[in-house]
Amino acid sequence: MVAENTELAKFSLDNVSPALEKAYKEIEDLFTISPEVLKTITAHFITELQKGLDQEANIPMIPGWVLDFPTGQETGDYLAIDLGGTNLRVVLVTLKGNSDFSFTHSKYSLPATMRTADADDLWDFIADSLEKFIKEKYPGGCASDLPLGFTFSYPASQDAINMGVLQRWTKGFDIHNVEGHDVVPMLQKALKARSLPIEVVALINDTTGTLVASMYSDPETKMGLIFGTGCNGAYYDFVENVHKLSGDLPTDIPSGTPMAINCEYGAFDNERVVLPLTKYDFKIDEESPRPGQQAYEKMIAGYYLGEILRLILVDFYKAGLIFAGQDDSKLQQVFIMDTSVPSRIEEEEAGNTTVIESIFKDELNISTTAAERAIIRRLCILIGTRAARLSVCGVAAIAQKMGYKSGHCAADGSVFNKYPGFQRRAAVALSDIFGWSCKLEDNPIKLTAAEDGSGVGAAVIAALTEKRLKAGLSVGKKHIVSK
Repeated sequence: MVAENTELAKFSLDNVSPALEKAYKEIEDLFTISPEVLKTITAHFITELQKGLDQEANIPMIPGWVLDFPTGQETGDYLAIDLGGTNLRVVLVTLKGNSDFSFTHSKYSLPATMRTADADDLWDFIADSLEKFIKEKYPGGCASDLPLGFTFSYPASQDAINMGVLQRWTKGFDIHNVEGHDVVPMLQKALKARSLPIEVVALINDTTGTLVASMYSDPETKMGLIFGTGCNGAYYDFVENVHKLSGDLPTDIPSGTPMAINCEYGAFDNERVVLPLTKYDFKIDEESPRPGQQAYEKMIAGYYLGEILRLILVDFYKAGLIFAGQDDSKLQQVFIMDTSVPSRIEEEEAGNTTVIESIFKDELNISTTAAERAIIRRLCILIGTRAARLSVCGVAAIAQKMGYKSGHCAADGSVFNKYPGFQRRAAVALSDIFGWSCKLEDNPIKLTAAEDGSGVGAAVIAALTEKRLKAGLSVGKKHIVSK
């Protein structure tokens, strides 16, 4: 915590009015998360993880039906797609063995209206994007069908690796007529309508893909993590620990078989038992498409950090503490400040306020004083630090549950990769939870940069699935006939 207070100390409150300083200090108290609170959250997290393995629960702990550890020797050419929060990514992966691979990819931006579109709009967009990619990469046509690993970054119930019924949309999506349906045949239908030579052989979550791709290249990997538009974690448990599958496992999936678990722990503490929620967190939840859901995600994920900043500033403005006499019409627009705003502000060196000035003048039509800029910068530090510290409670919970004493936690996502200070703040929080006294770089459990989780992970999982199918082994529950 000392390091975080040092960060705040770089931005003086000397010229800030007593009333504004008082209001700011109240926010600082709300957003400062002590080691004791982190430990309490982590302990409850462990209980909730196990509950999700035992029965239907807030954290669904979805069996991913990846039933083998990657060896690094898998080979072959595979097509992969990743439907994330903002883009569709199409990847052609060549697994070379010896933990080596190569790939080529293209990104297709999701239309702004897609978050609330209809199912046909979504599948048509994906199929059209794949058609463009295939024509570019195979101008002479494909000699045979291309196996496709589909990275679907949303909670989906899977009775087998090649199926997935969407439980609920997250990350602000609410596309109609998809929830409650198996997404694989819906996509396959759109591909068939265009006579595309593609077969969906595996449906995976991006976090599971991050786990498997990173294990392919780094055997020290224990978890796959996403810190981006949303948040999530994945790890390998063992089938005997997944009690809710009792009676559903075929005889060729014995005890001791690994099982990749897609936690979907953005829904942690929906009951509001331990998370230190503020009125701003409640406000975001109330105005979200799914109130009462994804409590943890809404406090830490990239989709929400800029909005948290905006809500605090609106409160300060309404109290007459900042931006006196100025037009606040743009500031009142929900989500006008995405997470790039606090990220850009934090990235700027201490003593330089050009970025803050330009953001507020050019994007919000608001002029700022030096005192206001100091407060804004401190608020960004508080919001970013709280997100980083809370983010690792899930990591610590998995590590403690599985008895990991060391290892690499492979992380991907825009917040992990781009938000200033996130990785260091997360390392400090892990030290606070575990009580390590070593230097941060010597932490026994480390967050590391993931390999290409969605593309390479989907390819490796498709390769593992093909191997099982060729050996006549099950890839799902005992009543499932492999497609």
